[in-house]
This record gives sequence, C-alpha cells and structure tokens, in this order.
Amino acid sequence: MPGLGEKEKMLTGLPYRADDPELVDDRHRCRLVLEEFNRLPKRELEQTELGRLFASVGEQTYAERPFLCDYGYNISIGSRSFINYRATVLDCARVTIGDEVQIAAAVQLLTAEHPLDPVARRSGSETARPITIGDGVWIGGGAIVCPGVTVGENSVIGAGSVVTRDVGPGVLAVGNPCREIRRLA
Repeated sequence: MPGLGEKEKMLTGLPYRADDPELVDDRHRCRLVLEEFNRLPKRELEQTELGRLFASVGEQTYAERPFLCDYGYNISIGSRSFINYRATVLDCARVTIGDEVQIAAAVQLLTAEHPLDPVARRSGSETARPITIGDGVWIGGGAIVCPGVTVGENSVIGAGSVVTRDVGPGVLAVGNPCREIRRLA
C-alpha cells in the first residue's frame, strides 16, 4: 500500500523490510530494556520496564531471565501466567498470551516469516502473522509455535513440539509437526 511505512506494513501483515531505520531503532530500544530486565531479580513482569514496554501485562505474571523478544510492544500477556528461562518471542506481529498460561524453558513463539522464493528472500522482504495462546495453556519445554498459530484454551503442547497449525481447545498435542492426540478431561 502506498504511503505506509515499514512499521505500519509489519503491523498490518504486509511484506516489510526489517532493516528499516525505525524498526532497527525499535529493536535497539527493546534490547536495552531486555539487558536491564535480564539483570534484575525476579519480580512481577508488570513492575518492570519490560512489562511497561509490552502492549499489556496482567497481575502476578512472571518471566524468568533470560527472556528475548524483538519489539515488546506487540506482546500482550494475561494474569497469573509464567514464562520460564530462555523463552524467545519474535513479536513482529501480535503475540497474545492468555491468563494462567505456563510456558516452559526454551519455548519459541515465532511470528516472522521469510519468503520461500529465493529472489524475494534475498530482497530482504518478510512478513509476520500473529500468534494467540489461550487461557490455561501449558507449552512444554523447547516447543516452537510458528507464525499464524492459535493454541486453544486449556490445551497442552508437548515438549519439543513444532506447532505449525492451530490446536483446538482442551487437547494434548505433541510432535513434529504437532498433532492433537487426545482430548483432556
């Protein structure tokens, strides 16, 4: 769309260039906040500078250090949620994490996508699609949630899973690619 800056393109899901100076500055500001956050003792996320960078943070929500993200301002996380060590959130698009979510160590939530076509990929263009994690979800250690995925409320994602498509509510899903294997009580 003519007239849109790269940040606006990114936020609306259009192809954008991540090397745009405004986006580079936004990531740099986020890195400075992350450096401070990752040195702090454990506190509720909303009481930290990182929590203030996020779009929203509920009460009694914690993230262990180190925590990594691209921008921060595309992340919303509900109340009483917990993110364990070494989580990575590539938040080029919205990442919405519900209430009472448990995210285990080394989980990756990745919204960024690069073109499959090598010419387009070399051009530096990329896109992003949002990720939504419903209330009461538990994501096991080392799981990867790919762009555009929604994990339904009260579901469990097994450790090491690669979630490439939506997972319904109230199910156990595991594997690479992640598949629903049974309903939970």
